[in-house]
Amino acid sequence: MYRRDQRSLDWLNFFLADVRDGLGPYLAIYLLAVHKWEPASIGLVMSLAGITALLTQTPAGALIDRTRAKRTVVVIAALLVTGSCLLLPFVTSFTLVALTQTVSAVAGSVFAPAIAAISLGLTGPKAFTRRTGRNETFNHAGNAVSALLAGGLAWLYGPVVVFYLMAAMTVGSIFAVSLVRAEAIDHDVARGFTAAEGDRHQPSGLRVLLSNRPLLTFAICCALFHLANAAMLPLVSQKLSQVNLHLATPLTSACIVAAQLLMVPVAMLVGLKADVWGRKPLLLAGFLILPLRGALYVFSDNPFWLVGVQLLDGIGAGVLGALFPVVVKDLTQGTGRFNVSLGALSTAFGLGAALSPGLAGLVVQSEGYNAAFLTLAGIAAAAFLLVWLGMPETRNYTGDLDDTPHAAMRPNAVG
Repeated sequence: MYRRDQRSLDWLNFFLADVRDGLGPYLAIYLLAVHKWEPASIGLVMSLAGITALLTQTPAGALIDRTRAKRTVVVIAALLVTGSCLLLPFVTSFTLVALTQTVSAVAGSVFAPAIAAISLGLTGPKAFTRRTGRNETFNHAGNAVSALLAGGLAWLYGPVVVFYLMAAMTVGSIFAVSLVRAEAIDHDVARGFTAAEGDRHQPSGLRVLLSNRPLLTFAICCALFHLANAAMLPLVSQKLSQVNLHLATPLTSACIVAAQLLMVPVAMLVGLKADVWGRKPLLLAGFLILPLRGALYVFSDNPFWLVGVQLLDGIGAGVLGALFPVVVKDLTQGTGRFNVSLGALSTAFGLGAALSPGLAGLVVQSEGYNAAFLTLAGIAAAAFLLVWLGMPETRNYTGDLDDTPHAAMRPNAVG
């Protein structure tokens, strides 16, 4: 891959970090502070957007598998996400706000498979691991920078500033993706074929994904990981509010920014070493951090202890974020179904993340915060055991991935 393509992809990941999730946590703040909405209405809008994102992950992956206009899809999606958010200052009704956020969720679903496909199409499977680590490095750096800018500028100019920040990041992402040369992307390789077989084979039937036991196991592992992980930061924020209400918001922001900054070297390490050490040792390390975090929270209510423990999220989430597309690539190499598989597994862990706050809230209400943290730690421990006992090392995975007559002709997958 030419150096310009590499650097353009770096900056695309950096700028899209602020665009791909829309307003994210700032939506609730904006609707509450500016539009004076009730919390129930805010929650319903966010739930509708979350459900829409879950339902569109797999179709988005299928679209990226089929299209050769991947750069154009990224540009259109970025404009739709930003445009739908920029409409918010001009609409106040529940229906119109919900519609803008639904459009944003649908468009945002294409970013993850599109970035993975462009990366694989540019590098090929052998260099994909390092490229994915580099993607995550710049993504986390972009998240940290945008969070710092949003916090500082919102303090000076109010919550509306996040719209202008997103617009600026969108312009940057469009410029970055335009610098990636269209002819440098091998679209057959981008969907999971090897360069030698792309012209000869049709994509496998989708039922091959349902018969791929390691892929299904990995989906369950990811769903359990996010079921355990998604509620931990909100619970920490609630405990911080009980201890010191005035420090809760700045300390929560510090948690987010510091964790994102920690993810930068973690993602870089994964990209450099996953082909050397293998995927499974790194996966085990990332999954082991999560039950430890859940257990450590119960030892003290000291705000700085809670913040320090939360920083471990930078290790666990950093490892899984960098390895997720790599493992999916390993397990689907040769099927031509890489991106639809990526979308399907994203739906699985999105479902886990969506259920996590509700489960944690029920436990807190009945048994208290410590019981909730230990419950989440137990789920995380189950995910760790499933990775340990159920997942193969996928670096040189050679399982039967195809249901076509050409399966016997396919070269072994490369990591």
